[in-house]
Amino acid sequence: MAPVESPLWVVIPTYNEVDNVAPMAEALLALPLPQLALLFVDDASPDGTGAQLDVLVARHVGRVAVLHRQGLRGLGRAYVDGFRYVLAQGAQAVVQMDCDFSHQPQDVPRLFAALDEADLVIGSRYVSGGATDPDWGVGRQLLSSWANFYARFILGFRIQDATAGFRAWRSATLQGIGLERILSQGYVFQVEMTYVAHKLGYKIEEIPIFFPDRRIGQSKMTIPVKIEAALRVWEVRWRHRRLNPQARRQP
Repeated sequence: MAPVESPLWVVIPTYNEVDNVAPMAEALLALPLPQLALLFVDDASPDGTGAQLDVLVARHVGRVAVLHRQGLRGLGRAYVDGFRYVLAQGAQAVVQMDCDFSHQPQDVPRLFAALDEADLVIGSRYVSGGATDPDWGVGRQLLSSWANFYARFILGFRIQDATAGFRAWRSATLQGIGLERILSQGYVFQVEMTYVAHKLGYKIEEIPIFFPDRRIGQSKMTIPVKIEAALRVWEVRWRHRRLNPQARRQP
């Protein structure tokens, strides 16, 4: 795969998203961001996602790249590997998002624009103007709200949607965090990244998004996965308890 160099990147982990990757790529590449490039990080999806991504790389030379990883290595590792790749390609700003259209491509320009005033921008379901799909059941709503309240209470910050996976980062923020510090493998990765950015003194802004249910396929965010992530918040607090702005990594 030839290197793709761009200042603006979207990093998208995939596992069994064969029906979503092409529509997502087309939607993102149609945005009024001519310098935008896409990186998909696939964990050897058995449904053919990897092969479909290779087709997209050939179709959109210079704008789409893919990292093929062997086996299920975890969401957190997928993002860390993806961030390292795009930083090496000259990324100045990076959006991370899911491939199932619960993160809407039309919100990507707003996330990038908000980096003018922040080091990390979170697309938030729980600030004024944000919302989730009305088809979410009461149990799912309560569990998601509780998980974010729990993270705020344990970690001592005011972020309303610390579990959100739709975000924009300045490259300097990712470099300053020191990705080697981030050890979470699952969905608590989002909380850990938020907490480390907070402890290091980076400016975090939340902007409202609407979070629809996924279009195709089955969610990988099961109730046991959510409960495990909540319990691991204590590990995150202990691991990074001594961080302060002087501990930022130098580029």
